[in-house]
Amino acid sequence: MKKYLVILLMFTGLSGFSQTIITWEVLKDVEFEDVWSEEFQAYYMVPKFGKNISSLDGKEIQIRGFVIPVDIVQDYYVLSANPYSSCFFCGQAGPESVMEIQLLKQYDGLRMDQVITFKGKLRLNADDIYQLNYILEDAEVVE
Repeated sequence: MKKYLVILLMFTGLSGFSQTIITWEVLKDVEFEDVWSEEFQAYYMVPKFGKNISSLDGKEIQIRGFVIPVDIVQDYYVLSANPYSSCFFCGQAGPESVMEIQLLKQYDGLRMDQVITFKGKLRLNADDIYQLNYILEDAEVVE
């Protein structure tokens, strides 16, 4: 019986052997509160992550989205739920619709609005105003 349970856990992504495949809908499990910054003399949005997304903090995930090369010299990329060519942050989009991608290695040829699936460790960020709220660490392209 234990043998079957281990196999089941491996296939459902509940073990350390696989990533949880998430969608952008999962990342909407967040609310934002406006907080005043003395440093910037402006309000900024601080996330309050929900229970479902908080359970994925530090876990290996996979997510598919549109690549936005912010600084290719510094290897700084963002993954978005929406294409840049369609105003990725317009309309219903918000901070929960983008994710910072910290690549494990350099990938040549990543281009604007290219649809790619990445895997890596999800880190939730509520404290560092200089980074996005969702960060994918040690990110790799899923072939």
